[in-house]
Formats: sequence, C-alpha cells, structure tokens
Amino acid sequence: MHILLVLAHPLADSFAASVAAVAKATLERNGHSVDLLDLYQEDFDPRLSKAERQGYFDVPYDVSDVETSVARLRAADGLVLVFPQWWFNFPAILKGFFDRVFAPGVAFNHDSAGGRIVPRLTHIKIFWALTTTGSPWWVVRLYMGNPVKRLLKRGIAAFCAKDVRFRMMSLHDMDRVRPAQRAAHLAKVEKALARL
Repeated sequence: MHILLVLAHPLADSFAASVAAVAKATLERNGHSVDLLDLYQEDFDPRLSKAERQGYFDVPYDVSDVETSVARLRAADGLVLVFPQWWFNFPAILKGFFDRVFAPGVAFNHDSAGGRIVPRLTHIKIFWALTTTGSPWWVVRLYMGNPVKRLLKRGIAAFCAKDVRFRMMSLHDMDRVRPAQRAAHLAKVEKALARL
C-alpha cells in the first residue's frame, strides 16, 4: 500500500514529529511505501485564494496552485495524518490542506441535483489520525464531544471516500504526560500500524 503521511506541526523536535517518524518506519518495515508530506517543512500555504473560492463550482476546478499536493493525494492508497489538536480543532495549516487539496474534482464532486457530494477518493482504503491534545480525555470526549474525530470520520472521510477504514489514536493531557507515557504511546502507534 502507498501511504500519504501528512505531518502538521511547526517544530521539527515535536512529539508529533516523533509519531510521524515511528509511523513512517513501521509502515516501511512492513512493506508499505510512504510519502511524508511535512506541511510546515514544505511551506504549504493554507490560505484558500480568492480565485480558488470564486471558482469552487467550476468544472473542472482549478487546482494548479496545489497540483503537487493533489498528485500526492491521488497517488495514495491510504492517508495517515499526524497533528496536535489546538483549541479542539486542527492546526490552521492542516485545515488549509483540507480546504485547498480536498477540492472539487479531487476529493469529491458536487451533486448536480444539489444533494450530497459524491466521493472521489475511492482509492483511499485507510484514513488514520494520530493526534495529541492538551486536555484530559474526559474534556475532549464528554464535554466537547470529540469534535476532531467527528469532523474527520463523519465529515471528511465519509464524504470523500467510500468504505474507508477510519481510526484515530490520541494521546491526551499531552502537556502533563511523563516520558514513559510518551514512549508507551509511541509503542502503541507502532503496534497498531504494524497490523496494516
């Protein structure tokens, strides 16, 4: 399987970078090819341009400003996202990646009758999110209703791919966990990805 591994964290020595490194090594060790797209390292511009928004319903939609990222998504059989949750949401650069790359004609088609959008990422078989949060699990799940998981699973994955296997793994209370807990989480990620 060819995996697009998307990392969204500005610091090269972040825990997210460690998770991405473990994910890449594990996937490659198990025979998968991995394309690491480090959004910050590659200076991805998350801003949807005026022209992109004005042409959102054009057929074909113009993806020329993000064609390299689009080609990488189209080449993938699986998508693994690695990112921190900030304010119970995606980092802005990852949200911009969805806004600009998960575009009409790429991730979905507009239904001509005005109904539900039609998925186009039918080649994506797995859609995983490996995340961290600064909040305890109960705040994320019970108080906030796990908004990032809902957006990814019920929104992006469900609307853009068919029969995709979705999974989200999160390390909660990130700012207070001890090194042993971080190591245990990395081992858990490695074990889970080794089963793919």
